[in-house]
Formats: sequence, C-alpha cells, structure tokens
Amino acid sequence: MPNRFKTALLLGAPGSGKGTQGKILGRIPGYFHCACGDVFRNLDVHSELGKIFYEYSSRGELVPDDVTVRMWHQSIQSRCATHEYKPNSDLLILDGIPRTLEQAQMMDELVEIYAVVHLVCEDEEAMIDRLRRRAVKENRTDDADENVIRNRWKVYEAETKPVLDHYNDEIIYEVNAVQSPARVLHDVLEVVTPIQESHFAKFMG
Repeated sequence: MPNRFKTALLLGAPGSGKGTQGKILGRIPGYFHCACGDVFRNLDVHSELGKIFYEYSSRGELVPDDVTVRMWHQSIQSRCATHEYKPNSDLLILDGIPRTLEQAQMMDELVEIYAVVHLVCEDEEAMIDRLRRRAVKENRTDDADENVIRNRWKVYEAETKPVLDHYNDEIIYEVNAVQSPARVLHDVLEVVTPIQESHFAKFMG
C-alpha cells in the first residue's frame, strides 16, 4: 500500500454536482469514489468512532475535524483490505472531505492531491433553485427550505472555500457546474483521465 493515496479532490458549493460526478467516476474502472457522507452513513454505531459520532450528531453538533479524518481513514483502510479500493492502481476521488482547512492539513500526510476539481457556480440563485428542486424530488422537505439552503451556502463560503487556498494553484482546475451533467463530466474527465492513466502506467511498471 502506498504511503499516501493518489487523489483527485472534488470541491464545490452545495448543488454543484459533486456527488453526481463522483458516483459516475466511481463506476469507471480505475477510479474509486469516496464520499464523506457515505462514510458517516455506513459507520458501525457500536464501534469507538461510531459512538463518538453519535454523541455529537445526537446533539446536533458537528463532528470535530480530527474525528472526521480518523473515520475517513478507517473507512479507506477497510476498503483496501477488501480490495474494493486498489490504491496502487486506482485514482481516489474524494467528495465532501476535506471540508475545512484543518481537515486538509491533517490529511496532507495521508493523501497526495494531484488535482483539485473546483465545480464553480457563479449564479448562486441558480444553485439554490437546483437544490430546492432536488429536495422536492427526493422528498427531503427540510432541504427544500430556502433558509436552510442559504445557510448551507454560507457555511461552504466560510469553511470550504479556504481549502482551495491550501493547494497550489497549478493543480486547481475550474469546471463550470451550471452546464449539463454530461458536459460537466466531459470537463472533469479531461482533468482526471491523464492523472489516472499515469498512475496506472506506473503500477504496470
């Protein structure tokens, strides 16, 4: 297993399509998609970390950054153990983590970021409308509340955007998130395909 996982990071505001793009990439051989939300949802509530997570979430509080990173790392290691994720040949696609600058700093020793794909939404109102329609379609009534949506956007602006400043400008690629999903996927693949091919070529030796 490599010292640091070869990684491409998907970053973007709520509604930018990170989850959609990540899931599609994860179905393509040579990529492994890891969404932080899935890590939390699949957590064993009887484990040490599961109990800590439940302790915070039951109070409606955010899980501390160090616990979040430990949960993520434990999940990735278990995926490696089952060979679901093959780090020597697969490019890791991260979605939803690191969410804060502190998480990014903690993860520097665990991941080697080759690209940060920033899904950019210049039109905030278009994204808010997209989130509202998605919430209604998926019957997530809480998420359909405009105040909730706008608060999520503010949290992103305050906490997640500084993550971009943590990485070298040379590896940051902006993709217009307001295009059709197929066009967004085309643009994302243009960034990550050469990285995945190079990583696989080194593995084949």
